[in-house]
Amino acid sequence: MGMTQAQRFFEWHPRAQLFAGTQGIMPPAHPSLTDFQSIDAKDTRLALNRLAQALGTGAGFCLFEGDAPEEYVAPHLSFLTLTGGSSGAPKAILRTQTSWIASFLVNSDMFLLTAHDTVAVLGRLSHSLALYGVLEGLHLGLNVQVLDTLTPSDQRKAMREHKTSVLYATPTQLRLLLRTSTAPLPDLRLVLCGGGRLDATTARGIARRCPNADLRVFYGAAETSFIAMADTETPSGAVGKAYPGVTFELRGTDGEIWVKSPYLFEGYADETTPITRDADGFVSIGELGECSDDGTLTIKGRKTRVVNIADQTVHLEAVERVIADFDAGGTCAVLARADVTRGHHLVAVLEGPDDPQRADAVKRHCRVMLSALVAPKTVYFRDTLPLLPSGKTDLRALGDWLEQQT
Repeated sequence: MGMTQAQRFFEWHPRAQLFAGTQGIMPPAHPSLTDFQSIDAKDTRLALNRLAQALGTGAGFCLFEGDAPEEYVAPHLSFLTLTGGSSGAPKAILRTQTSWIASFLVNSDMFLLTAHDTVAVLGRLSHSLALYGVLEGLHLGLNVQVLDTLTPSDQRKAMREHKTSVLYATPTQLRLLLRTSTAPLPDLRLVLCGGGRLDATTARGIARRCPNADLRVFYGAAETSFIAMADTETPSGAVGKAYPGVTFELRGTDGEIWVKSPYLFEGYADETTPITRDADGFVSIGELGECSDDGTLTIKGRKTRVVNIADQTVHLEAVERVIADFDAGGTCAVLARADVTRGHHLVAVLEGPDDPQRADAVKRHCRVMLSALVAPKTVYFRDTLPLLPSGKTDLRALGDWLEQQT
């Protein structure tokens, strides 16, 4: 069945309501903008009003923060969104509006989304996860709450008052939400978590505080959208099987992940940024994984976060997973530093006050689980790790901070 004209671009369904924090946003009476809309996301309310003007017309748009580069432009029926930028400057990617609408329809069927649902997002609109949740809700006719301007405590209050039933969030956003109160969120029936690995401590916390919610962790990227989704049968540490319509392959000795689906991006706004795409339409974004015989995918990490220690290949994200699953704090980052003898050695940064006993326990656990060479040589503490608008750890800022500690 071919896609109808109405399905070719994002719309604001007549029954959907939109809130910026606690303030309602009114839909435009007659959306008429057809030119590209460059929208600064710093002021969420103003950004949502500008975005609303582009919905229903097929106008291209991009939500960003700060000054928009000149190359930020998208044609009719397309739009730009940003990568997370955890280890480098965020990149603007071009995709068709139908590439997201296709997954709206899949999610609507998979999760039985109806007009009775209210969707909340906790991140800024410049982050693709938050923007996706907003556009999916409005397009399908669900009420939508954009809560990035509220404190985690006030986010929880707003969700309780509006009886939020569906939540899009990153692991970091969920951790912050759990710290605000032990009061439950009984109306939540679905928590969709993406943008990073969800540690076991946070997953248990969500199960306690959201007793009626189906927690679904998914793996994807701004360039690919959904790739895999976990369910109750997914083994700990894995990200699940292929999302409907997705085919993925692991290539080479290191298991580079290549993806083909209806949800892929078109390219980067900066045409000088190379795209790793083959003749069959598969795309790689530089991540490595392993796959079981039943098709369950496990992520090893990004190619850019692989280092060599005494002739041993080490994935920094794998070390972070070992620490996060052991340490009750849950939030950590591991970085590599140059080492004349080993090539590199690792340091870990944990959230919280200085705690020598906690640091020693983490190092001992890593020595047992990983080896003495791979275990962090030093453990630092910070009250909070620096975050990007996407909710991911700002590794560049953290690296700059570490330089000042030594």
